[in-house]
Amino acid sequence: MSAPFRFPRFFVTSPSPCPYLPGRSERKVFTELAGPHASELNDALGRIGFRRSQGVAYRPSCQDCQACVSVRVAAGRFSPNATQRKLLRRHGDIEISVCKPWSTEEQFDLLQRYLTARHPGGGMADMDEMDYADMVEHTPVDSYVIEYREPSQGGLSGKLLGACLTDFQGDGLSMIYSFFDAANEARRGLGTFIILDHIRRAADMGRPYVYLGYWIEGSERMAYKARFQPIEKLTASGWHEFQPIFTAPDARPETGQGD
Repeated sequence: MSAPFRFPRFFVTSPSPCPYLPGRSERKVFTELAGPHASELNDALGRIGFRRSQGVAYRPSCQDCQACVSVRVAAGRFSPNATQRKLLRRHGDIEISVCKPWSTEEQFDLLQRYLTARHPGGGMADMDEMDYADMVEHTPVDSYVIEYREPSQGGLSGKLLGACLTDFQGDGLSMIYSFFDAANEARRGLGTFIILDHIRRAADMGRPYVYLGYWIEGSERMAYKARFQPIEKLTASGWHEFQPIFTAPDARPETGQGD
């Protein structure tokens, strides 16, 4: 007989500088994901705006600020626009593999190049190979690394173009963190392609949502998330579809999934 489910204990972090809004501080509430019910707890918390980082689920709990809003794409109702269809055709030869959450030197090398190109001096800039392995491998839930590669040749795997650490949840896919070859001009739009692939994958699996993390109205850094319609945001009365005012159609995805 399994042990009874226990209500999780929640903790709050000390305030620290907000990485998105200058002059503000952030605070998070979090709980540990452990034990035989970790997946069920992660699913339940994901539906109320929590994100996973290794063995912890967290969400913003900032004083006097509710700018960070959880968003998810309605995968079953999604239809790519003309630009997104063109991108899917352009990258249609990319080979995609769903891998067990095991870090590789190739992935870490790509992550370092991605961070140098897109987030120099950011919070992950000092991450070493062990830190990366912890991020990928320390998961108490159903997680995978989805790899995106150039076409294989002569029986050899093609060059790694992108990767995404993804949780497979009961109601969808949660993109924990993605990264890609940001300097590859021949493969422009990889960040968007990875999101589109997750939307298509969720729909094929019969899972209604793809969770993209947090969105901040007016933030150029997160504006790309609004391009994936229909999109829903979490409010005090539940999830509701919305049309963001600030869409910045030319903004390019950075990660969208580490947020």
